[in-house]
Formats: sequence, structure tokens, C-alpha cells
Amino acid sequence: MGDSLSLQDAITYREQLRAVGKIVVVTNGHFDLLHVGHLDYLEKARALGDALFVGVNSDSGTTTLKGRGRPLLPATERARLVAALVPVTATIIFEELTAESLLRALQPDIYVKGGDYHDKPLPERPLVEAMGGRIILIDTVPERSTSALIAKIKALGD
Repeated sequence: MGDSLSLQDAITYREQLRAVGKIVVVTNGHFDLLHVGHLDYLEKARALGDALFVGVNSDSGTTTLKGRGRPLLPATERARLVAALVPVTATIIFEELTAESLLRALQPDIYVKGGDYHDKPLPERPLVEAMGGRIILIDTVPERSTSALIAKIKALGD
């Protein structure tokens, strides 16, 4: 189980791992209403390397990308919950709408995103490839998403 770190502390940790030849994996997301699909994804991402850093979108970034009413939980709580999962080495809250600054700072060996990016552009791809990193897309667990959970909860009110 990991910690929620500042970007500077994450960079320092990443440098320590690099110095001993460890493979660092980075992923990112909103992680609003944690569910088994998130856990499955993070377990698969962690299996690709020696350490898994998870960027957690800020509250303002989540609202911009997911819409009014989101996030359901503040970023500090989302980051803490994700950091408590066994596969996660550390979480970092980031403010930007893409993870490019986070990736530039951490320079991962592997960048992981969900399989939904098979059919749409991944904005971080040029940066990761320019830094010599690999991109791996992991298929998500069908019918397991925060949006589906929200819909199910809303249906309870009917």
C-alpha cells in the first residue's frame, strides 16, 4: 500500500527507483467511486513493473472532464483510497486536463491507460514515446464503471 505524495516527493521516489533499475509504471484517472473495475485495472498495471504511480485528477479537472456533479468525492479522498490499494506504490493529484506534466516529471518506463483508448487518440502518446516509454492499453472489466454505478444509485430513487 502506498502514499499520496506531492509531485516533488514522487519525483524523488521515482529517481530512487531508477537508480536501482526498477521499472516504473504510471497511470492516471478520476477514481470517483472506487469499484472492482478500478482494482482489476490497477492490478494489471502494477504487474507490468516494480512500482505503480497513479495520477488522480483534481476536483476542477474532474468537473471539466466528467461534468456537473462530479467528482462525488474530493481529490484528497480519492487519492487516499487509491493509495491504500495493494498494487499502488503512490498517488499524485494533478491539476491539468491531461497527464502530460505528470508524465514529463515522472518519466515512466510504461504508461498504462484503459482499453477505450484503442478507438480514440491518447493525448499523452507523443510525449511518452519521445521519452522512450512504452504505452500499454489494458481492457476494462465490462459493465464496471463509475458512470454505471451512479446510474444504478439514481435508479434507486425511482
